[in-house]
Amino acid sequence: MNRILLSASLFPLFLPGMALAHPGHIGGDVFAAGIGHPLGGADHVLAMVAVGLWAALMGGRAMLMLPLAFVTAMLVGGLAGAAGLPLPGVEPMILASIVALGAAAALALRPALAHAMAAVALFGLFHGHAHGAEGPAAGLALYAAGFALATIALHLAGVGLGLGLIRLSRATVVRGLGGVTAVAGLALAIAG
Repeated sequence: MNRILLSASLFPLFLPGMALAHPGHIGGDVFAAGIGHPLGGADHVLAMVAVGLWAALMGGRAMLMLPLAFVTAMLVGGLAGAAGLPLPGVEPMILASIVALGAAAALALRPALAHAMAAVALFGLFHGHAHGAEGPAAGLALYAAGFALATIALHLAGVGLGLGLIRLSRATVVRGLGGVTAVAGLALAIAG
């Protein structure tokens, strides 16, 4: 069972077309564009996998509730972005999410579940706004379904990887991956 979970969680990392993240690159298929958007940017991939790593380290209900909080807030943010509603600091908050979520995993933070969900939801709102603002004018529902599905897959990849390593008594490796994620977020911020 552990091998199946680990294999399934790593599947999204091997999906084709990961570099085709932005609409217009996938020949008008808005669902595929929605899937491609979060998979095509290191900022999105790092943050979403970090949610899964942190959730795995927290264990229990966090493994469901952190991804659910992120995806729910991301969809709300996506609607706001598609509607053209302003949200200041979208790109800085996306970069901050990578650092903060990676650090939360690296430090194996265990705040109250409601607090962790609120933090994850805040970052999800900003990621969603970016997805929605860059989304297509027509076919928003299919696009949103695509980016929600890809996001869930990335969260599951993080949870599965984290659980697999924890079950192998490698929780320190999971924490190390969180640290690498935080450093990658800092590097992206400096490069940007």
